[in-house]
Amino acid sequence: MRLLRTAVLGLMVLLGLVACSGGSADDSGGAQSEAGGADMAVEEAADSDPGPREVVTTGSLTLVAADPLTAMDEVVGLVEGVGGYVEERAEHAATDEAEASGWLTVRVPAAELTGVIDGLEAVGETLDLSISSEDVTRQGRDLDARIAALETSTERLLGLMAEADSSQTLLAAEDALSERQSELEALQAERAHLSEQVAMSSLHVSVGADSPVQLATGGFVGGLQDGWAALVGFAGGLLVVLGAVLPWLVALGVPLAVVVVALRRRRRREPATA
Repeated sequence: MRLLRTAVLGLMVLLGLVACSGGSADDSGGAQSEAGGADMAVEEAADSDPGPREVVTTGSLTLVAADPLTAMDEVVGLVEGVGGYVEERAEHAATDEAEASGWLTVRVPAAELTGVIDGLEAVGETLDLSISSEDVTRQGRDLDARIAALETSTERLLGLMAEADSSQTLLAAEDALSERQSELEALQAERAHLSEQVAMSSLHVSVGADSPVQLATGGFVGGLQDGWAALVGFAGGLLVVLGAVLPWLVALGVPLAVVVVALRRRRRREPATA
C-alpha cells in the first residue's frame, strides 16, 4: 500500500513538471506554481551561506561634566568626526531648582563605537556604561534567500507573460507578477533597514552636571553668616514697609503741617489783641 502511494505521488510530480514546461493551455497554473516552488529552498540557502556574521550593537552611558550643554556639543563633534550623526537630542537649561542637563541618541559606525566611547572620557566622566549585541546573521541570510527566490520567480513570470498564447494565461501571470513584486519590495526595504542597523550602532548618552559638594558651616563663621543674612532680610523688609507708607505720609502730612502752623499763629495773635 505504501509503495502504491509513493508511485502515485511520483507520477503527480512528474505530470506537474511536464505541464509547467509545456506552456500550452495550462500556462496559468504554471504561473502560480512558478514562485511557490522557489520558497522551498529558502531555509537551505540561508543555512548554507558562509558569509560574515551580522551583529546589531547598542549602548548607553551617563556622562557627567561641569557644563552639560557644552559637553553635548563636544559629543556631537566627536560623533560627526567619525562619520556618525545625531538621531535625537534634548536639552534642559539650568533653573533655580535644577542644574542643566540633556541627552542624545547618536548613530556611530559599528567599527568606531569603541573609539567614540573612549573619546568621551575627554569630555567628562562616564558612568553606567552598558553595551548589548544581537546576532542577526540568520535573519539577514533568510531575507537574502527570499529576495533571490522572488527575483528568480519574477524573471520566470515575465518569460511566461512573453510566451502567453491566451488572455487568461496573461492575466494570471500579471496577477502573480504584481503580488511577487510587492512582496519583493517589502523584503528589500526590510533588508536595507537591517543592514543599516548592523552598519551603524546606536548609543544613548545622558549628560548631567558635576555639582560641587556643599560644605556645611558652623561655629562662629556659621553664626556670622546667619546673622548677616537675617540683617539683610530685616533691612529689606523695612525698606518695603517704608516704601508703602511714604506716599501716605506725603498726602496727609502736608495738610496737617498747614493746620498746625495756622493754629500757632492764631494763638500768638490772641494775647496781643487782649
